[in-house]
Amino acid sequence: MIRWIIFIAFVLFIDFYAYQSIKTITKNKIVFLIYWLISLVVLANVIYQLLTFNKSKGLNQTVMLAFGLLILTITPKIIALIILFGEDVFRVFKTGYNYFFSNNTTDFFPERRSFVSKLALSLAAIPFTSILYGMMRGKYNYQVINHTLFFDDLPTAFDDFKITHISDIHSGSFDDADKIAHGIELINEQNSDVILFTGDIVNNTADEMTPWISHFQKLKAKEGKYSVLGNHDYGEYIRFDTKQEKETNFQSIKDIHPKMGFNLLLNDSIYLERGTDKIALVGVENWGTRFKKAGDLQMASKNIKKDDFKILMSHDPSHWDAEVKNHINNYHLTLSGHTHGMQFGIEIPGFKWSPVQYIYKQWAGIYNEGTKFINVNRGFGFLAFPGRVGIWPEITVITLKRSK
Repeated sequence: MIRWIIFIAFVLFIDFYAYQSIKTITKNKIVFLIYWLISLVVLANVIYQLLTFNKSKGLNQTVMLAFGLLILTITPKIIALIILFGEDVFRVFKTGYNYFFSNNTTDFFPERRSFVSKLALSLAAIPFTSILYGMMRGKYNYQVINHTLFFDDLPTAFDDFKITHISDIHSGSFDDADKIAHGIELINEQNSDVILFTGDIVNNTADEMTPWISHFQKLKAKEGKYSVLGNHDYGEYIRFDTKQEKETNFQSIKDIHPKMGFNLLLNDSIYLERGTDKIALVGVENWGTRFKKAGDLQMASKNIKKDDFKILMSHDPSHWDAEVKNHINNYHLTLSGHTHGMQFGIEIPGFKWSPVQYIYKQWAGIYNEGTKFINVNRGFGFLAFPGRVGIWPEITVITLKRSK
């Protein structure tokens, strides 16, 4: 109960503080009524959804929408609060000055200035429109990102080998079949040699993917489609009535992969061959410093050789720093996902930022340490917040080149 009281008090404090900017600009009571009606309805809806949603099924689209509307309305108010707080600091200092050094008794405590409130509302409009776009369009604003990586020991036959890397489908969040179909078409347009999927096919349960299997069956790759599991694929974020029910759900999630034409690698490896040349594709179960550690790199690599050229599929990028990059087996390229880029950030040429970078050292794009590389895919889907702001859903195309 105490957490609910703190949460409600926090939201209402922000609402009240931001309301001061409205009061400074207008005295229209209808505007006041609309402001508070929207604020209270959004807050009440979030509380209702969180109290009544089925915890055995996890977050559903209605709960995510309620959360999204809260983010949409409260973020601009926080911006306004920061501006108004800055003015209040100025007003306090000016009051102190008036008290000790001024004989002006008519303006002892200065009123809020209208232009500051207008500035606060103008700046607040930026995150409002950005978040609104992110919820309406951004979550399906698929970006094809191309990388070319060079390796001295890439087998000659695999020069120009093209990989399409996707991750974090999170099918339980989908709500637009046409947009998903467009994303599938974009993947196929890359005409890659292989498609590699690095986990989180669902949010929690296998039935989330049922309406979308036929869409993902259309994915095409000349030399095969391969996949691994992510932390959400184990059904560990919802309540099952029995252990058997959880195990059945997990098996059903694993069974989805072959239905879509994917070869699921569970701590296992295979060789991709071209004539007498070959590269090893290694897939581990989820292994993360903060999440489930089901991955077993030693088991996954038991049938390959140290000198083989290796591509490792591992859902959580924290695995790379913890075990992979300094491993004696020399994993040339690691493919991960998991972070979603937090679905919020700024990416412009020469600058990339997201709050998730304070949690994950490798969080979006290509990173390397010497000749070892990792690509962290920003994710195909979305989770919790039903949108994306600045960090768009990603289809990665990686071309392997042999160094000249």
